Amino acid sequence: MVGVEFIFRLIGMVAFAVLGVFLGRSLGESLGTSPELYAVVLGLVGALAGLVLTPFFTTRPVRYFVSVLSKVSVQTLISGLIGLVSGLIIAALLAFPLSLLPEPLSQILPFVGVVIFSYLGITIFVLRQGDIAELLFSHRSMPVAAESTGEPSGVSANISNTMVGRNVLLDTSVIIDGRIADIARTGFLAGTLLIPRFVLNELQYIADSPDALRRQRGRRGMEVLSQLQKDSAVPVRISDIDVEGVREVDDKLVVLARQLRCPILTNDYNLNRVAELQGVAVLNVNELANAVKSVFLPGESITVNIIQEGREVGQGIAYLDDGTMVVVEDGRNRINTKTAVNVTKVLQTAAGRMIFARIDDNKE
Repeated sequence: MVGVEFIFRLIGMVAFAVLGVFLGRSLGESLGTSPELYAVVLGLVGALAGLVLTPFFTTRPVRYFVSVLSKVSVQTLISGLIGLVSGLIIAALLAFPLSLLPEPLSQILPFVGVVIFSYLGITIFVLRQGDIAELLFSHRSMPVAAESTGEPSGVSANISNTMVGRNVLLDTSVIIDGRIADIARTGFLAGTLLIPRFVLNELQYIADSPDALRRQRGRRGMEVLSQLQKDSAVPVRISDIDVEGVREVDDKLVVLARQLRCPILTNDYNLNRVAELQGVAVLNVNELANAVKSVFLPGESITVNIIQEGREVGQGIAYLDDGTMVVVEDGRNRINTKTAVNVTKVLQTAAGRMIFARIDDNKE
């Protein structure tokens, strides 16, 4: 953009210099003094003005317009365009009867109608963009869903409205975690996995870190992204959309999720809380993992392999296949032994679910 701005500065400098020369010559002739002097002075002033002012009415407005458009979702743009076309059609239909009015109303009102109806069309359609998208998607997908599933069309339409056209923003932490690839492969995620460019840049920065552990985590995230693009049942898209005026990646994700009206997929506790406080939906992988873990009630009997000592005297620690920790009372002497235990208590913590148990003497 710098090269284009420089070219426009040169063009503006030449144009304003030529305009200054003509104005100076005309001014000098009208005053009866030396026109060459006025031409040179105003030509130099015009060249300076063109060099300084040209970007403010050429490249700067275009750059601002592009930055504004980059923050607007596709749904909003389409709704605004439909509203603009609708407003212009209504204004065109009213232009002929308005032109039959006496002057100056016949010349002013058609133009005023174009401005007013264009503004009203864009405003109304953008405000009701959700209803418009729902209407379009339901009409387009209802017959197909009814034929393919055999369900009533109303049920199919409701399913289609929740499944079509949805974006899910991916956080850096959930990419590095790696479980997203397995979740996406199962088909439980609907819509498109959207990865902003600034998230990809942060992931690349971690992969190039001098710290060996951070570098390994970053490269693992790159491998997970590659796996998502190749094997995932969910479409993955990397977008150049950015958020102006915000530097932190987490803050950018929250602002972008509010603009796009889509959830954030993460396992970052702090991002989860900040997003919820600002009214942004969050899909937390850790909460999903806790939700699908096996449920045990006090009194049930399970068999575990005690692998280490616990914090308290005599305790043993075992883990289930889903990673749930089992604290076994008096299990210290059963380390590296498969033991039948009875569940006594199930405790849900921020870190996950913990099961407390004691050895089942009836099965010894």
